Amino acid sequence: MLELIRAQDVALRKRAAKVVPSGMWGHLHAAKLPEAYPQFFSRGEGGILWDADGNRYVDFMCSWGPNLLGHHHPEVEEAAERQRRLGDCLNGPSEVMVELAEMLVDTIAHADWALFQKNGTDATTTCVTVARAATGRRKILVAKGAYHGAVPWCSPSLVGITAEDRAHLIYYTFNDVESLEAAVKEANDDLAAIVVSAYRHDLGFDQELPTQDFAAAARRLADDNGAALILDEVRAGFRLHIAGSWEPLGVRPDLAAWSKAIANGYSLSAVTGSDWLRKAASQVFVTGSFWAGAVAMAAALATLKVVRRDNVPDKVGRLGQMLRDGLETRSRQFGVSIRQSGPAQMPTVLFDDDADFAKGSAFCNAALTKGVYFHPKHNMFLCAAHTEEDINRALEAAEHGFTVVASS
Repeated sequence: MLELIRAQDVALRKRAAKVVPSGMWGHLHAAKLPEAYPQFFSRGEGGILWDADGNRYVDFMCSWGPNLLGHHHPEVEEAAERQRRLGDCLNGPSEVMVELAEMLVDTIAHADWALFQKNGTDATTTCVTVARAATGRRKILVAKGAYHGAVPWCSPSLVGITAEDRAHLIYYTFNDVESLEAAVKEANDDLAAIVVSAYRHDLGFDQELPTQDFAAAARRLADDNGAALILDEVRAGFRLHIAGSWEPLGVRPDLAAWSKAIANGYSLSAVTGSDWLRKAASQVFVTGSFWAGAVAMAAALATLKVVRRDNVPDKVGRLGQMLRDGLETRSRQFGVSIRQSGPAQMPTVLFDDDADFAKGSAFCNAALTKGVYFHPKHNMFLCAAHTEEDINRALEAAEHGFTVVASS
């Protein structure tokens, strides 16, 4: 068993607690993970991560999604460094902004134009703003439990949020056509947009891929009511399908929000849209001092070229299916009942009869000691740099995890 050293991590946590509220914030706070998990990291390479104490892990969170091709992918890093030598944050964008927008329009099936931001929340909020500007309406439909960012209109936490911040949200249930129809009816003639996730990836629940009926209904209801259909691709974009996560369903959105994997770890997000929303997108005031940063755009351009050339979603999907099949076989072998859901590229593994995630935490802690970084209740991520050897190592760690769960 790997002996996990924690001295540096402990020391950094103590220092951080003095100068950072709670020592950390948001979804990256290690207090939300099993007790043995590190808070601080030193480096990454491919699909491997090292913590501040030098412990090595096969990483199945991939920086919570941004690592699509692998840390330090040579083509991405070369493009970023070449642009860095020329300039990054300038008085306006570099030529690479136009090249990247052209690449997105050429790659994404619904896209006629693109705007750039820095974070996923920037992108989803810009989508909502454009939809309201185009329609002159206020109501936004969102699925119960869905995550679209961390600002007042959509934050999963109500701390510091007022009722007025959510005054024009109406909720429906993902994959429930009747629920969606009822929400549209409630909005009446004030419906600006229907927001949908690429698939249901609510924290701590079995994941759901969209049904054909639900996706078609979302498109039909938006069209019938003169509203925009917004697809939140922030988490899933470019892992499931190159042209858009709903492309296999034959349903295209009017607006889509992209981030995480778009630049393989560099800070960037984008909104892509249809022509009928171009005027509104040119009129709204959405901006940021770093939104035209050229280095991240150069990284994104290189990332997209690799994604297209190597058909990355299929490659990552094959590795994910190998992991899924191996976990299923081993869980049965050890008499442990698990549920695997979501796409193979972004797997979620939950244990039966585990409302408090104690089994999941025990499993993940045990796997961590074997050098594999899983998550007990959030969807995980695979990247193109993972190898079959990494999957086999993960399955060996999973055997140890299942042994611990079975004996508890």
